[in-house]
Amino acid sequence: MRVPWPGFRCPLRPIHHHHHHHPRRIGALVQSSRFWTESAPLDQPAVKPTQFLPDPEASEADKVVRLAAKPLHRLDLADLVRFGRPPLSTQALLKSARFTRANLPIRLSRRILAFRNLPFIIVSNPHISRIFDNYRHSLQTILSFPPQHPTTLEEEVKFTTLLTEIVTTHQNTIPTLARGFLECRRYADSELVTTFLDQHLRERIGTRLMAEQHIALHVASTPDAAVAAVDPPAAGAPGSYIGTIDTALQPAALLQSCSAFVGDICELRYGVRPEIVIDEGSHVRFPYIPVHLEYILTELLKNAFRATVEAGSAEPVLVTIVKDPGGGGIAMRIRDRGGGISPDHWPKIWSYSFTTFDAESGIDAADALGRFNDSVSGSADGSSIAGLGYGLPLSRAYAEYFGGSLQIQSAYGWGTDVYLKLKGVAVE
Repeated sequence: MRVPWPGFRCPLRPIHHHHHHHPRRIGALVQSSRFWTESAPLDQPAVKPTQFLPDPEASEADKVVRLAAKPLHRLDLADLVRFGRPPLSTQALLKSARFTRANLPIRLSRRILAFRNLPFIIVSNPHISRIFDNYRHSLQTILSFPPQHPTTLEEEVKFTTLLTEIVTTHQNTIPTLARGFLECRRYADSELVTTFLDQHLRERIGTRLMAEQHIALHVASTPDAAVAAVDPPAAGAPGSYIGTIDTALQPAALLQSCSAFVGDICELRYGVRPEIVIDEGSHVRFPYIPVHLEYILTELLKNAFRATVEAGSAEPVLVTIVKDPGGGGIAMRIRDRGGGISPDHWPKIWSYSFTTFDAESGIDAADALGRFNDSVSGSADGSSIAGLGYGLPLSRAYAEYFGGSLQIQSAYGWGTDVYLKLKGVAVE
């Protein structure tokens, strides 16, 4: 794999010192070490660009720039239900596939361009370059289907099989990137990394959801689906799902299952299990994506349980769930009496804590309980990322993606209140 050379931020940017070299030939020029180490003797004619063979990577780079410049379709919950309740008709299923085929290349190209714009020393890292390669490969795979396709069910099955492979390939993107940035932290400007990760994680939510939604619709609409669901729907009324959305999601039930999971790990690590009490809203239901809410709740409960145990508090974690009277959404408060967040830690709670990690062990050196974090894996990505300090910023990204919010109020010496607001989606 050829990585961009230092400072080579855009494949189409001309190099001013060599006006006679067409920018599209740059890839071929990089191959020639002589181009860099010695100038051509004066008695030799200048090399004409036509003497270079077309470079497939240069034309690929060209395509990426063109695709990334197209307007990004901002995915919203209404997009996910626009094709109706499954099982879908053949036409609706093909429309969903074509919608995915048209939009994914733009999203993948934007990420590829962002990787190219990272400093050379970061892209050279084996973890980061592996993810960069995955994105390039995924883009080529999707583009192997012509525009306005699939047009037949046979093509749609092939397309969905490819999508499933792509989703699986990108399963561990976040922990792999985190390891890469961790290894590069001496050379990386933290602001640059934060900006990159913020943008990457937010766009990735939409990209992944777009692919998973079509796969789920395919599975629900095809009696003998050859494609297995990437992540079978969580417990719920089977008829309540539209792809990845549960139209009758019960937050209290999901909260109880997340609490059982985090509680088990807490008991394993500390020998105690904090109690959880839902004082309001046990029966509230609203349409949302269970996998996203499950990730957020796991992360918030992990923090609340850990604070409660560390403070030696016997007070239960108190959860209040209310339906938004003005819309289809909910508001939730998770309150713990775990002593609150110290003023020293407060400015850092939303930052990606790649700088505080011990490169050897991959966990926070100052955090004797880092292993507890590592045990709590984030189900939204099927990857163990909770121990990488990405939990809160990623939870907020999930909450905000569809217009919700995640806010924290802390009284140091007493405890912490977390407010989660999520918008539902109008479902016919």
